[in-house]
Amino acid sequence: MTIRKLRDFVGAIAALVDENPREAELIERGSAALRELVRVDDWLPDAFAQPSPERYQQFLLYADVRQRFSVVSFVWGPGQATPVHDHTVWGLIGVLRGAELATPYARDAGGALRQNGDDVRLERGDVEAVSPTIGDIHRVRNAFDDRVSISIHVYGANIGAVHRSTYPPDAPPKHFISGYSNDVIPNLWDLSKERIQ
Repeated sequence: MTIRKLRDFVGAIAALVDENPREAELIERGSAALRELVRVDDWLPDAFAQPSPERYQQFLLYADVRQRFSVVSFVWGPGQATPVHDHTVWGLIGVLRGAELATPYARDAGGALRQNGDDVRLERGDVEAVSPTIGDIHRVRNAFDDRVSISIHVYGANIGAVHRSTYPPDAPPKHFISGYSNDVIPNLWDLSKERIQ
């Protein structure tokens, strides 16, 4: 297993963010890079792929020093799901293992939050985008009741520190900061452990 793929991906996203393209281009090019990262499942360290029986896990894999973006692994135990929630920044979701179901939400003409279309099923290798400009509110769940699913997410901020909201049914939004499930992150920069080619 090599972390090189993650390091190369982080470099590609950093270069893309440095260019400061319009959001549509950032999402298009970032999605292509994420699709390449999740295409082959041979790089995610086991420590960042462990489910919890209590709730889904959000493991920080990388946070840009200027907090322009972050990369996380979401590990979904069987049947686990998020509440309906927003992000407030652009985000890309790529499925590495298993599958996920995402239910989109939007505000109707009266301002009420309603389901906005059918569930979107993301299979291994699929990539989906979210942002306040294209649709930012959804509920996500593991598509399987008998196995773990893992997705890799990239956000346009240090997502664990962003003030966001969940949307309980028939109640006002509940503000939260997600944080992370881990206290250490992968060492992307120790090249001494990689074979020289």
